[in-house]
Amino acid sequence: MDAPWGWLVVGVLAMSLASTVTQNVCRAPDGRDGAPGNPGRPGRPGLKGERGEPGAPGIRTGIRGLKGDQGDPGPPGIPGNMGYPGPSGPLGSPGSPGLKGIKGNPGDINAQPRPAFSAVRRNPPTGGGNVVIFDTVITNEEGRYQSHSGRFVCAVPGYYYFTFQVVSKWDICLSIMSTRRGLTASSVGFCDSNSRGTFQVVSGGTVLQLQNGDQVWIEKDPVKGRIYQGPEADSVFSGFLIFPSS
Repeated sequence: MDAPWGWLVVGVLAMSLASTVTQNVCRAPDGRDGAPGNPGRPGRPGLKGERGEPGAPGIRTGIRGLKGDQGDPGPPGIPGNMGYPGPSGPLGSPGSPGLKGIKGNPGDINAQPRPAFSAVRRNPPTGGGNVVIFDTVITNEEGRYQSHSGRFVCAVPGYYYFTFQVVSKWDICLSIMSTRRGLTASSVGFCDSNSRGTFQVVSGGTVLQLQNGDQVWIEKDPVKGRIYQGPEADSVFSGFLIFPSS
């Protein structure tokens, strides 16, 4: 071994030995445990923990008691929503007849409405179009027939009978016309042919249900509508109330 490296090793060993001797000589003996201190103040509450898993059901060890008495009924609840209507049930059997009612007071025939009219065609005005005007009134109870227009105007709702007899020497077609609330509601047509040129009568009649303000009149065909006008025979238009309705 070379001299420099030898001295270096010897120096390191000497320093290590000196440090060991110094630590063993200067270290004090360990002290005794001190007395316990006073309890500290309670700490702040911790955060709420997570909910645990449900526990197993307990074992019933007691004796099952008798069923208790029924309690008092509670207050009625709020009515529920109305349900949908169910299907109609079968028709029931007829009930027994009721008792006979008390006889009513006798009616006054003079207080009942009785519109009726009858008019003939004598000197009708010209320019009336196709409406057949029966200008001479025979009967006009309650004044509902208008001789200037040839129309009956209803004032008492009900069922009416209308009829006409018209004299002609030619082919002729006539209709009983009526309105309902201002609109033409119905027409009943009657026709007759005449190849000999002699007096013939075409007649017709019908029953109509009318309301207040409805009108009825006779109308002729624009082509076959020639009516005889003279002293030999008369054409007549009539009508009357059969019975009123509400």
